[in-house]
Amino acid sequence: MATLRPLRAQGMACSVARSSIRPIQRTASLKAWPTPRVQVRCKSGPYGYTQAKSLVFSEYGEPKDVLKLHTHSISPSLTPSSVLLRTLAAPINPADVNTIQGTYGAKPAFDTLLGTAQPSVVPGNEGAFEVVSSSSADLSSGDWVIPKKTQFGTWRTHALAPADAVIKVDRTGLTPEQVATVSVNPCSAYRMLRDYAHPYPLREGDWFIQNGANSGVGRAAIQLGKLWGYRSINVVRARETAAEDEALKKELLDLGATHVVTEPEFTAREFRDRLAEWTRGNREGVRLGLNCVGGKSAQGIAYSLGRGGTVVTYGGMSRAPVALPTGLLIFKDIRFVGFWLSRWADGDAAAKERTVAEILGLVREGKFRDVPIVKVPWTWETEVQELKDAVQGTFEGFRKGKGIFTFKDT
Repeated sequence: MATLRPLRAQGMACSVARSSIRPIQRTASLKAWPTPRVQVRCKSGPYGYTQAKSLVFSEYGEPKDVLKLHTHSISPSLTPSSVLLRTLAAPINPADVNTIQGTYGAKPAFDTLLGTAQPSVVPGNEGAFEVVSSSSADLSSGDWVIPKKTQFGTWRTHALAPADAVIKVDRTGLTPEQVATVSVNPCSAYRMLRDYAHPYPLREGDWFIQNGANSGVGRAAIQLGKLWGYRSINVVRARETAAEDEALKKELLDLGATHVVTEPEFTAREFRDRLAEWTRGNREGVRLGLNCVGGKSAQGIAYSLGRGGTVVTYGGMSRAPVALPTGLLIFKDIRFVGFWLSRWADGDAAAKERTVAEILGLVREGKFRDVPIVKVPWTWETEVQELKDAVQGTFEGFRKGKGIFTFKDT
């Protein structure tokens, strides 16, 4: 009697699920078989081709209107010094949504490399990946990596990439979500705090002020500032109730914030007196301001600085322009500069690798807490509408945490 072989072709990864397929009829020559009805669905095709899914867009617009879920195959034959990656986690950042809308400062290159009917782009700048197979001596199966540069396209189940396009990270003691969220918000906070105070870097005991303090960058700046001995004034949007305001303030104070105020408290006339009290009559002037809101909030940040202070703008959530008060430029010598993470990350990969390693070291030691996240599970069966809803909701209301795709069974 011939040997029964498993239902697995060379290089095929299969899963078994119940279905309505009619079972094989038993005969007198066969013993009774178990009765569950099964079908086999293979996520990898014959000869080892990996079946992958990617969110793509072929025209600019709102995510709910333009995102599509594209299925494609990846060859098992790797070109020299390349890697096949399986996505572990990928955050949904505001910059990703702006890219889809066509309002971001850098426009991606559309192509048909994934076999899409129209030239398309895979969104997502940040993510954690596991190496499935490698033709590089520097990376092995099971290693964890992150993209070296922005516009990598992380919203997909698998990716084929040159080995020099990723950075290997030490996965010891870390979760995929911690690794996936390290390279945008924490790195932005790190570099702005370290690089932009003038004419010399911030020193222990120095003050900085920021709006959007509940954001990922804001939370990272609070924690890094506390570790480095900086004192911080943190401005947040007012919640619907006073109790919610106090709960948020306590949360940020527990992270290491020195003071936390709501926008109405920040714009009130009494704030100047509070600021003078905190900074000993402004003798300890605030040296650095971080602005991600724009409009009147940005002006308030500028007016709070001491002589020679610097306002660093890295976002404009209010969509209102930053007006430069003439008196601050002339009489207080306030500097207004911009920070764009992509310019830094893409221009100095070695510095990015060092910064990422240092931050992950702090996470591993329990000195740096994860940003609050809302997991969006992505399995092989996940419908495109669930993914689009998660992306579209990024800017809607007060969110409990950053949305992050977590990949399972892909």
